Amino acid sequence: MAETVGDFIIERLHAWGVRRIYGYPGDGINGVFGALNRAQSEAKKRHKGTDQPGPIEFIQVRHEEMAAFMAAAHAKFTGELGVCIATSGPGASHLLTGLYDARMDHMPVLAITGQQARAALGGHYQQELDLPSMFKDVAGSFVGFATMPAQVRHLVDRAVRIALAERAVTALILPNDLQDIPYEPPGRKHGTLHSGIGYARPRVVPSDEQLRQAADVLNAGRKVAILVGAGALHATDEVIAVAEKLGAGVAKALLGKAALPDDLPWVTGSIGLLGTKPSYDMMTHCDTLLMIGSGFPYSEFLPKEGDARGVQIDIKADMLSLRYPMEVNLVGDSAETLRALLPLLEQKEDRLWRERIEGWVSDWWKTLEKRAHETAKDGLNPQLSVWELSKRIPSNAIVTSDSGSVANWYARDLQVQRGMMCSLSGGLASMGAAVPYAIAAKFAYPERPVIALVGDGAMQMNNMAELITVAKYWQGWSDPRWICMVLNNGDLNQVTWEQRVMEGDPKFEVSQDIPSVPYHRFAELIGLKGIYVDHPEQMATAWDDALASNRPVLIEVKSDPNVPPLPPHVTLAQAKAFAETLLKGDPDQGNVVVETAKQVLGAVLPGHHDK
Repeated sequence: MAETVGDFIIERLHAWGVRRIYGYPGDGINGVFGALNRAQSEAKKRHKGTDQPGPIEFIQVRHEEMAAFMAAAHAKFTGELGVCIATSGPGASHLLTGLYDARMDHMPVLAITGQQARAALGGHYQQELDLPSMFKDVAGSFVGFATMPAQVRHLVDRAVRIALAERAVTALILPNDLQDIPYEPPGRKHGTLHSGIGYARPRVVPSDEQLRQAADVLNAGRKVAILVGAGALHATDEVIAVAEKLGAGVAKALLGKAALPDDLPWVTGSIGLLGTKPSYDMMTHCDTLLMIGSGFPYSEFLPKEGDARGVQIDIKADMLSLRYPMEVNLVGDSAETLRALLPLLEQKEDRLWRERIEGWVSDWWKTLEKRAHETAKDGLNPQLSVWELSKRIPSNAIVTSDSGSVANWYARDLQVQRGMMCSLSGGLASMGAAVPYAIAAKFAYPERPVIALVGDGAMQMNNMAELITVAKYWQGWSDPRWICMVLNNGDLNQVTWEQRVMEGDPKFEVSQDIPSVPYHRFAELIGLKGIYVDHPEQMATAWDDALASNRPVLIEVKSDPNVPPLPPHVTLAQAKAFAETLLKGDPDQGNVVVETAKQVLGAVLPGHHDK
């Protein structure tokens, strides 16, 4: 039985199935850490030589923000509750960015933080923040503030159950003096609660009438386009079956990149600013849209309103008919709903639309291969780095990407195989998520190779320190293959291109240039393997060496910042803005790859490409 409140909390989390917590210690949460220590010691004594479930493992990070990112990634890759822990004051506030990442991508995460002693609250005490108010938005579904031992049981139970059921962030705040006092169960009297553990996800399927309405719309369509997101990751076979019956092509939002393998000839790849031309063309020319488990935000890349009829499937009703006015809105689990819908769909005999999509896709892969092998002037063409990875990546690999221009190459050039997992910060699109995501993926699946794709801006911001976390733990992983590829271009590259193409401004060097750091040498300094690539012929060998390494690897790629992350369709406004940039005099406009961008934009804006 639990001796202290801290002991009870750890026992209760274990009973809920929690086996790993990411965080950083501090005096505001020491009572819970002491309980973690005792639980691990006792479990080792009791479970030695048995098959009983082990104790909760604590993973020490370098910064609390990274702990929250890891908790979010754990939830994304496993479907389980992700848990992070921090002390009071700055420890708690540091969690926020990673928690917002989980909130915006609908991931179940529990944040546990300390607080100052109950008698000091309200006295402007050191590290006393108004934590319930601070967490109110990010953990709006439930913020529990414990003030007495008998309260803790139902606070833990509600925090876990709500996070799992609503796929939301919850928070539990524990004053430091409460954590160490004896635990007392709630008494049998008025004003007490007697909660229990356990949650099973329900089977959510629309009514027969709603399914029939959806089928009528889809059966009437001659040119059906499908868009899948994270909600379709567990519905691969169902999406394939529906797409085959409808003769449809399938585009993938970034969070749904692993929902379908890219070797299917009618999978058009990513959609949006980081997307592909086949996805853009399919959405432009379709007459019917089926959207499955996606909150893809950019409506301008969906059919023009009124040009296509729409059906949407989502487990969350608040995401329905939000990006496009759908004719039929189905609340349901993607796989269950598609299985129920499939018998109502008619096999489309006319395959001209499907053949047209497959032609677009075939041409696009040839275009990407050509782009990847274009010679760059100031370093390696960054597209080649991901193209070469795709040719040799293991089918069970897990890939994470950071935000920035590296996400363009991840979105377009990484060819996903069935069985792979991949993710990034979606709704928040935060820099600095790739390395903590990859660390959490490796702890969840230590037998699988994990690869993080990172830009130098994110690496300098907060990912570099987390390499120390890799160095601390990697020897406990059954497969040591953990690889981080850093594109070192000395530029905050995505924003630089946004300045050029969206604002019509030349690169602002003061805000965009960042120092070049020998990342591979830092990796070697802390006991990892470092590889440096500054020539195209070295890229394939670098991946081969990294994938065969007996320790984690950092590949530093000296890449050209002026390879344009072109959108799938260049608008007249973008062409004009870029032309204005060149007329104003961009500091890097002499680069040969910028000349290539001018030629592409010149096709949209004749008369400007030669200025």
